Amino acid sequence: MKKSLLLLLCISSSCLAAEPLAERQIEIRALVQNTCGGCHGVGLDGGMGPSLKPEALASKADDLLITTITNGRKGTAMPSWKATFNADEIAWLVSTLKSGK
Repeated sequence: MKKSLLLLLCISSSCLAAEPLAERQIEIRALVQNTCGGCHGVGLDGGMGPSLKPEALASKADDLLITTITNGRKGTAMPSWKATFNADEIAWLVSTLKSGK
């Protein structure tokens, strides 16, 4: 792909992620509710882990959230999810959590 086309696909030095297919979105949402909810609360409003509600995430940079989901947080119960989600899915998840959709 030519550099100029790649530049058009990138905004503010952050490339746009492809949205997962509808079936995969359902799977990701279920996994977040059933697995992440164990630490982040059943309604994702906080528990052992912090709230994942839009108002709690609003001040967090997307890159920070993406890195946390991808690599986990050493010394905490937050695991790495890179074996479960690809980069586009993680970016979509961050966007979805921040928007509350």
